[in-house]
Amino acid sequence: MENSRNFVLVLTLSLAVLIGWQWAMDYFYPQPDEVPVTAEQVDTPAEQAAVAASGEIGGGATPTVDLATSLGSAQRVAIDSPKVAGSINLQGAFLDDVVLKDYAATPDADSEPVRIFAPRGTAVQQYSQFGFLLNGQKISDDAVWQADGGTLSPGNPVTLSHDAGNGVTVELTYSIDENYMVSVEQAISNGSGVPVVAQPYGLVGRTSTTASDDFFIAHSGPIGSFGQSVDYDYDYDDVEEAGKVSPAGAPDWIGFTDIYWLAALVPQQDAAPDATFRSLGADTYRADMIYDPVTVPAGRKYTTTSRLFAGAKDSEILDSYQDAGIPQFGLAIDWGWFRWFEKPFLWLLKNIFEIVGNFGVAIIILTIIVRGLMFPIAQKQFGSMAAMKAIQPKMKALQEKHKDDKLKQQQEMQKLFKEEQVNPLAGCLPLILQIPIFFALYKVLYLAIEMRHQNFLWIEDLSAPDPATILNLFGLLPFTPPSFLAIGVLAVLLGVTMWLTFKLNPSAMDPIQQQVFSIMPWVLMFIMAPFAAGLLLYWVTSNILTLAQQKYLYSKHPQLKAAAEKEKAEKAAAAAKADG
Repeated sequence: MENSRNFVLVLTLSLAVLIGWQWAMDYFYPQPDEVPVTAEQVDTPAEQAAVAASGEIGGGATPTVDLATSLGSAQRVAIDSPKVAGSINLQGAFLDDVVLKDYAATPDADSEPVRIFAPRGTAVQQYSQFGFLLNGQKISDDAVWQADGGTLSPGNPVTLSHDAGNGVTVELTYSIDENYMVSVEQAISNGSGVPVVAQPYGLVGRTSTTASDDFFIAHSGPIGSFGQSVDYDYDYDDVEEAGKVSPAGAPDWIGFTDIYWLAALVPQQDAAPDATFRSLGADTYRADMIYDPVTVPAGRKYTTTSRLFAGAKDSEILDSYQDAGIPQFGLAIDWGWFRWFEKPFLWLLKNIFEIVGNFGVAIIILTIIVRGLMFPIAQKQFGSMAAMKAIQPKMKALQEKHKDDKLKQQQEMQKLFKEEQVNPLAGCLPLILQIPIFFALYKVLYLAIEMRHQNFLWIEDLSAPDPATILNLFGLLPFTPPSFLAIGVLAVLLGVTMWLTFKLNPSAMDPIQQQVFSIMPWVLMFIMAPFAAGLLLYWVTSNILTLAQQKYLYSKHPQLKAAAEKEKAEKAAAAAKADG
């Protein structure tokens, strides 16, 4: 009984921590609405450029600019490529208007495309800027650049130029490919009679208020590859607390990621600029990439070519850029430890989807395929369990016979296993092999942008929570309940199928442990309800297949069920006797 009490206590405390941690943190440690930016020590030209940019960009200001007004009032150069549309603001040379043609903002048929870049000062701000520090001074963000080249599109670059005075001219030549990569050639022509110290830079700024959640299986926030190793360690709170974060290693690329979108700067090949993340206050942040100062002699020209990725985290596209020379770019998707399993699963899921035409059906078929491939392992596990049950009386006899000599008991046990040709670990090994495979499938469904806005039966978007909840009569009433009460159809099915799985599986646990496990499915139903509908569809399908598999395997190994029922009855009788 003492073990049972400990088990209940540990389980209760675990659930309390899981459910109550976030509430407690918000209650006892409320976050301030705005965080002031502290003064920084400015020691190097790189620091001077970054701090100058901070002041002039005004990233710490509370958003006050209307998006439509900002986009309509500025002088702009249009962008039009197969996957991207938008514009470049000639005032300050900000690339601050990007929408993705292939992705809608909502599942509605008349939805506008997803916007990932918007001008600074707007509520959804995210933007990029390339420029120069000249003799330690940043070109003003109020400067209006001159454009040459019309609309920026594949095969049609656009050059922005600015007269910096004293015979010095700077140019930014933008080009864009068929996907999401913009190349920017930064050039300075020194027509003066004296040398000029030039320092090219690129930056991406954004607000964290529109960021996707940073979840343990999918990083959202500051990201980059440094020394050919992708860093997922920093979130927005880390940068806010530190003020400035400078990851170790030469930057391969640096920027910000959401679960489905990425904005990243890519330096010139073989260059090693300084790369930092900065907090600008008021939930705004910036990623900087600042090259070393270069002295440009009189009459000479100096160029640097950097790139900007601004688009969707399509694994095939990211991998193609990695194959073309950007280190670890495919790992902008946080695949984790099991990416060797996950990528084949994603490939299979996409191909099934192309065949059947419905993503929900594709999830079901993929789950069936994976469980089918795992079935021989499950069979082996049940066979091992049956063999162990068959020799259980002999094991108990040896334990009783050598209860005072543990060493002798272990020796006799090993001898018994050898004589009966039973491996006590054989039942655990198949389960261990299955865990990474099923976790990988779960993570694929969480990360796959292909699931976004895909429908299935009553669900309009499999990447969003199930909209048909109990409190709105499964979609009949026109309102959305609070997330902690939004128990949808799939969540109910999850709880029911998990409960049936526990009921079907005979257990030798004592009555208290049985009661706890009978409650677990309904607790998990509440915990899992806010998850994406596609993930719940996978879990429900997997549970149904588990039920069918268990029923079949128990029919093949009836001794397992009989032995477990007998042991269960013996424990219940012993407990009743102890209470009496």
